[in-house]
This record gives sequence, C-alpha cells and structure tokens, in this order.
Amino acid sequence: MKKVLLIEDDVVLRENTAELLELSGYQVETASNGRVGVEVAKRYIPNIIVCDIMMPELDGYGVLGALSKSDITKHIPFIFLSAKTERQDIRKGMNLGADDYITKPFNEEELISAIESRIAKVAILREQQLENPTYENAEDSQDEIRTLNDLKNFFDDNGKVFKYAKGDLIYEEGNNSNFIFLIRKGVVKNFKFDHDGKELTTNLYQEDELFGYTSFMQNIPYQESAMAIKDVELVGVSKHELKDILDNNHKITLELIQLLTDDLSGARDQLLDMAYSSVNKKTASTILKFAEKLNNKSGEPIKISRNDLASVAGIATETLIRTLSSFKKEGLIEIEARNIKILDIKKLEQIN
Repeated sequence: MKKVLLIEDDVVLRENTAELLELSGYQVETASNGRVGVEVAKRYIPNIIVCDIMMPELDGYGVLGALSKSDITKHIPFIFLSAKTERQDIRKGMNLGADDYITKPFNEEELISAIESRIAKVAILREQQLENPTYENAEDSQDEIRTLNDLKNFFDDNGKVFKYAKGDLIYEEGNNSNFIFLIRKGVVKNFKFDHDGKELTTNLYQEDELFGYTSFMQNIPYQESAMAIKDVELVGVSKHELKDILDNNHKITLELIQLLTDDLSGARDQLLDMAYSSVNKKTASTILKFAEKLNNKSGEPIKISRNDLASVAGIATETLIRTLSSFKKEGLIEIEARNIKILDIKKLEQIN
C-alpha cells in the first residue's frame, strides 16, 4: 500500500482529504503544520507528500526546502495544495522543486490523478536506472527546457530587459515581431483600431505571462499594438533564439500550442460576451477582469481609464459611464476620479 503524507493546517480539510485518500487505497499520515510535517516525513518516509502552502510555524515553501536538504527525503515527490492561485506563487513552488500544484477547491479525481501520475513517474525512472546504470535521469538534466515554467526561467536568466512607464507603447501593429516578452512586473494591454478608428482592447497580460507571440517560428509582423497600463519591466527573447529552443526541446512545443489555444479560446469568449451579453454584464465582467489582472487586493481600488474599460467591454464610453453610475447607486462600486472600488464582488459576478 502506497503511503501519503498530508500536511494541512485546516482541520476539516485535512480530515476530509485523508479520508478520501484512504478510501482510494492509500495509507495516510497527517501533520497539522509545516514543522511537524518535516519531522513526520523523515520518520514516515512516504511515497509522496501533499502539502499546503500557508501554514503556521513553517509554510509549505519551508517544508519543501527542508526536505530537499535531506538525503532521505529529497527524492520524495512533492505536491503543493493551496488556495493561492497567482502564477508567481505557482512558479515559486515549482522553482523550489515541487512536482505539481493543485489549487483549492479541488475534486477527488484531480488529486488522485496527480498522486498516481507522480508515483508512477518515480517508479518508471527507477526501472530505467536499474535496467541501464548509465541512464541519465531527465529530471537531473539542467539544460533541457521541458515545461513552460522552465521556458520562463530561461527568459528570466537570458532575456533582454525592457522597462516602460505607464502609457508607453511597447510595439505597434505592423512592427517586425523580433521579440517575445515575459512580464516581470506590471500589466500590458494589446489593442487594435477598427475601421472607424475606435480602439478595441484584445487582451490583458499580467506578471509572469508571455505575450507578443504572433508566431513562434515565422517573422510575421505584430498583429496588434501593446501598451503598458502600469509601469512594466519585461524580459524579451528573440524569435531566432526561441526557434533554437523549440528545435532542441520538443516537449515545450506542446505547452506553447496549449498557450495559443487558451488565448484563442479567451478571445472567442470575449467576442461572444461582446455580441450577446447585456451592457450591465459586459461592464461587470470587465471590472472583474481588470481587478484580476491588476492583482487587486480585496477592498483596494483599481485605477483604470474609462476608455480602457469601454474598449475591453466593447461598448461606447458614454454607455459605460452611465452603467458605472447605476452600479454606484446600487452599492456595487465606489467611484473617485479614475479609481473604482469594488464593494460587492458577489453581486457583480451574478449580473446577467
């Protein structure tokens, strides 16, 4: 029977998850905080560890760091379990050596699948090493870029640094697409102009996201313009350099295809919203989207121009202003100059 160590400070979640794992055929040991978790891991030597991030005494990052320093625990597969969904938190965990990252709330299938695949992976690697003592573990190869996270680390380590102030144009539609960018800090919008000269925001990108990829392989001009809507710091890698990476690291190609697919899906959903949603829903959805992209903390205002809100929502600025006024009267938001403060996020999410 495979052994799982579950490190989670929430009593109800810990007990429910442990029961779920036991019903799935695992032997489960639990720990209520990170410090206890490290002690149990060294004594229990589980087949896999599932660990929360935000915990008292020692957080999940600290647990992973401590176990990575011990010869008896450093090779145990490690899965983070947390409500923290920001990309920078995911990258931090993966950079420290975690094998996977599951966000709360999760379903049984998602958790069991992650555990089974990681245990199976370890078993396969061990068999390969036994069959061929000279076999080089792909996990230990530092030169191969295997995942999107590895690619972003390459951008961080080798990319050219660009800095733009709020309102600066990063590139214009029709420019040669020499670089693909990773955002280290700030927020960027892509936009186009229609035949009447009206600006339409086509996408928003935040910290730790890639943009500027009209084509990963061909020198197709940028199909949109890009502007900083907060002070930004970018790192760029040239198309030529990226082509070499893709030629030598085929595993990352599928992740980039998925990235393009997700962008196309997002653009489709945005077009459908613009075509069929009510003005109120378009406005509410756009406010929530900006709050997400600007990493808005609960209770803090977002600073965004009415024109940007209108262009993303696909409505006239005058219509947007009237809708914002009605939201203010209903107690959903507060407005002061260019600042919008969300007062009732649940009601905004429920607007049809």
